Amino acid sequence: MDKIIKRAIIDALGTTVYIIFVSLIMFSLQTFSNQKDIVIIPIAMLLLFVCSAAITGFLVFGKPLMLYIDGKKKDAITLLSYTIGILALITILALIILVAYYNAV
Repeated sequence: MDKIIKRAIIDALGTTVYIIFVSLIMFSLQTFSNQKDIVIIPIAMLLLFVCSAAITGFLVFGKPLMLYIDGKKKDAITLLSYTIGILALITILALIILVAYYNAV
């Protein structure tokens, strides 16, 4: 069980770091907002969306799926549950920080 919790934490933190990385890139691209609209912008955003879904899907569902296929169904469900739970806690923490920041400003 201890290995499962460690793996869930690693998967959730990896997903969080990836999301932060993509968000920082998108935030830095605001410098292009004064430029003319071109067709590549929606194409790039959709490609980013699809790639992000694939990467986060792998981080969240990859190991649980391998465990499930190997016949360790209980471990797979437990790992997936912990990973989603930890991601939910990180999301709640981020929302609390956001609310606190905007209430302080």
